[in-house]
Amino acid sequence: MARTGSFFAGVKAGTLGGVLYIGGIAAFNAALLYAFKSEAITLITENNPTICPSLNMTSTEACFSSVVTVYLPYIAFIGFFVTLFFAGLFGWSYETFPGKTPLGKGMVVAAMVALGLVLGDLYGVTIGGEATALLALFFMVWTGVFGFVMARLYTRYTRTVRFESPSKLVKVLVDGKDFTGRTRTFAHTSTHEIRAEMASGAAFREWNVSGGVTVEDPRSFETLMEVNGDGMLRAQGVRKT
Repeated sequence: MARTGSFFAGVKAGTLGGVLYIGGIAAFNAALLYAFKSEAITLITENNPTICPSLNMTSTEACFSSVVTVYLPYIAFIGFFVTLFFAGLFGWSYETFPGKTPLGKGMVVAAMVALGLVLGDLYGVTIGGEATALLALFFMVWTGVFGFVMARLYTRYTRTVRFESPSKLVKVLVDGKDFTGRTRTFAHTSTHEIRAEMASGAAFREWNVSGGVTVEDPRSFETLMEVNGDGMLRAQGVRKT
């Protein structure tokens, strides 16, 4: 049974978006190292024991190649999992996540990922001067692109459902949570348990649906809802006579 909160939609968006984001940073960083190779070699010459300690390298060329082909992919690998962590958090708490629009929420999660990379020293190899300034500029712009991509992917993999009850006779419970009068996001093609909780002296009548929402048994107060598109679910109740 799929859970509400669209955690898996967030992870799915984070997987695709993370490959683009982290891969782009690593590729740009590698291009900078080659473009400013003389500065990188100078840095390696001055700090060889620190930069390549485990490889016991005396050749600066070998150390430079190791930085590009080993160290950069290594920090990119770790950075990718940082992206997945925040993407999962983004999907799980999407309804309460900071930001009023999908794009705004996407920018917030992108900023969180970027901060995690900076604090973890996972954004690349800096060699100072112009190269560092270019990397910082690319990092900020690319983070914005990542936020846009996350917003687009998340909305692509999710659908929104409005839950209504025309009176106070019925509450709509979805996977055990009261969603009456609220709009919530669900993973596309997901299935959820729904139950009508009746007030004292009231009886359940039926479920009304529209859009991409369907229910297994419209006459049963406890049934299954399938989300295949944006839509609405309304619980109808009557007073007992």
